[in-house]
Amino acid sequence: MEKKTDRRIRKTKQQLQEGFIHLRKTKSIKYITVKELCELTDLNRGTFYLHYRDIYDLSEQMENEIILKFEELLNLSTAEVANNPQLVICKTFELIKQNADFCTCLLSNNGEMTFFNKLKTIIRDACFKYWTELFSIPKKVETFDYFFNFMLYGCIGLIESWLNNGLKESPKEMAQLASKVMLNGVAVLH
Repeated sequence: MEKKTDRRIRKTKQQLQEGFIHLRKTKSIKYITVKELCELTDLNRGTFYLHYRDIYDLSEQMENEIILKFEELLNLSTAEVANNPQLVICKTFELIKQNADFCTCLLSNNGEMTFFNKLKTIIRDACFKYWTELFSIPKKVETFDYFFNFMLYGCIGLIESWLNNGLKESPKEMAQLASKVMLNGVAVLH
């Protein structure tokens, strides 16, 4: 009996999350109401409140799920990354593809900066660890931060273009492109 309950809860939460993403595509979170979401998903407000305190709690739980997946992905050992650096990049694009609709919302003009800043900190810390260990570079935080931000915002632009163009390329193809751009810069265009 418990498995049925779990399945129903997962299905209900999925309905609410899909409805929320649908609404987030066109408006900022501050303009989404529980009533509107429940009407869209054909669920009653009581059902919503069994799982979430409010719209912001729903959004935060969804964001935290993605952040947790990114943390798991970035917790690969330095040796694993050294042997196959594209592995992390490819897994990142796979995760983005699996959550494409929500990631599109988060990167849109209606997106919230809190999620982006949490993610940026997680990625920055992992990259700092990997790069200082892999390349035996001194731990000059200021120089690293300039380099990291340059790479990060370039990758965000790449991800945003990929999402906006309908995910035509596979995660593996995008990982290869990102790696080429990071390692060779503008020479990729030749």
